[in-house]
Amino acid sequence: MAATAASLKRAPDPVYPVMFAIGGCHLLNDAISAVVPAMYPILQAENGYSYLQLGLITFVLQMLSSVMQPVVGIISDKKPRPWMLPAAMALAFIGILLLAFSPEYWMLLVAAMFLGLGSAIFHPEGSRVAFLAGGAKRGMSQSIFQVGGNSGQALAPVITALILIPLGQAGAAWFLILAAAGILILSRVARWTSNRLREEDAAAKGRKRQIAGISGLTPGKVKAGLTLLLIVIFVRSFYVVNMQGYYVFHLTGEYDLTVRQAQYFIFMFLALGAAGTFFGGPFADRYGRKRVIAASALIPIPLAAALPHLPIWLVAPVLGIIGFVLMSSFSVSVVYAQELVPGKIGTMAGLTVGFAFGMGAIGSVAIGAFMDLAGVYTTMVVISLLPILGLVSLYLPDERRAAPA
Repeated sequence: MAATAASLKRAPDPVYPVMFAIGGCHLLNDAISAVVPAMYPILQAENGYSYLQLGLITFVLQMLSSVMQPVVGIISDKKPRPWMLPAAMALAFIGILLLAFSPEYWMLLVAAMFLGLGSAIFHPEGSRVAFLAGGAKRGMSQSIFQVGGNSGQALAPVITALILIPLGQAGAAWFLILAAAGILILSRVARWTSNRLREEDAAAKGRKRQIAGISGLTPGKVKAGLTLLLIVIFVRSFYVVNMQGYYVFHLTGEYDLTVRQAQYFIFMFLALGAAGTFFGGPFADRYGRKRVIAASALIPIPLAAALPHLPIWLVAPVLGIIGFVLMSSFSVSVVYAQELVPGKIGTMAGLTVGFAFGMGAIGSVAIGAFMDLAGVYTTMVVISLLPILGLVSLYLPDERRAAPA
């Protein structure tokens, strides 16, 4: 305890401009990536693509990001490369340019590759900057960084409703402005990062201090805990990718909403999900990580099961509650995994976040293929029952119960 307190005293002061700059760029990055599922109705209307074809675009983006994130993390851990941040946004710029003006389906897949690679580079490097800028308030800095990304995903449907629907596929070119702004901001952030790394070579070793783990667990219980946690992440990822990319078809088909009106419902789900991500950390600090993860998995079960059958006036509040509660465990899951295996902090972060991206990629294809076969309504009913698997969260090791008195 004394050593920890001393290390916090020696930690530099937080650099708030950099913290908010990297969080803002995370917003821009994820808003650009989220344009892909938000464009599903436009691409289907203009080009007649099947649900499976639409899902494959997201699959390419998220799977490439999932696979490459740990690779980028390992490379940059050996030798930090701050210039990779503006390079990542430059790749996103190319991707959104192709997305806006691709006349052929294969070019949309290439666009998804650029977007996925840019996202894979940005996330580990952005997290590193948030760590450096946080100083003695690294938890707050990481929260700002993560909420920036979730907010970007939440804003995408609104921007889509205001820009893409009236302008069509070419309207995605407006997002080039966001990418250009991101390149400029990240160039300045990269210069700051280079200076900070040169000034704090000795202090950088302190960044690898271990987190106290959950005591009293055998290796077998640790593996079982990780397996159960990954099941919870699988459920969350599948459900979110369904709501982000496919629920719009249920809203337009069952409730006779326009695509623009439906996008505002998706925005509510994602926006309150971002709020849940922010509040999940403080809740976990107070009530325990296992408790927050379990609550986020269990509370949505009856709400999700009822959602496809609700009248339209109940859809919005139920969507908001599901989004807030379900996403409250996003950042908590990362910390919980790090405490299960305290000696491999980076590996656990890559495993949980990368797995979430990968499951989202697989989900986008699987749900699209099933929707082609069974129809929109049947797909929504099946997905609404998926959160039942979250019952496994009850068997996660309780870090408070396992911790020494």
